[in-house]
Amino acid sequence: MIAVLVILLAYAGVQAFRLKKAVTNLTQEQFIEGYRKAQLIDVREPKEFDAGHVLGARNIPSSQLRQRFNEIRSDKPVYLYCQSGARSARAAMFLKKKGCTDLNQLQGGFKTWTGKIKSK
Repeated sequence: MIAVLVILLAYAGVQAFRLKKAVTNLTQEQFIEGYRKAQLIDVREPKEFDAGHVLGARNIPSSQLRQRFNEIRSDKPVYLYCQSGARSARAAMFLKKKGCTDLNQLQGGFKTWTGKIKSK
């Protein structure tokens, strides 16, 4: 039982280290400073996106990322967000494997966003 717990903790530590190397967490102020010069990607599902998203964002849901990652240029900065940060972190790890190097995510996700939004 203890061995399983140790293995799980080690796995969680490795994943956290990989994530830290893959993506830069940005405060809202830092995010606002750079996202207009970058590819702004909302990885939430279309219903979430339609209910409200950061002005200028493109919706590429994490559930479609494997099929649509070629829509994202690897030579330009990528700014990602989701509702809380979990999906955008996984998306960043996937994009890192596909050759993207300048990956950033909104710390805390859209639920913490107080900037301009657009909704349908």
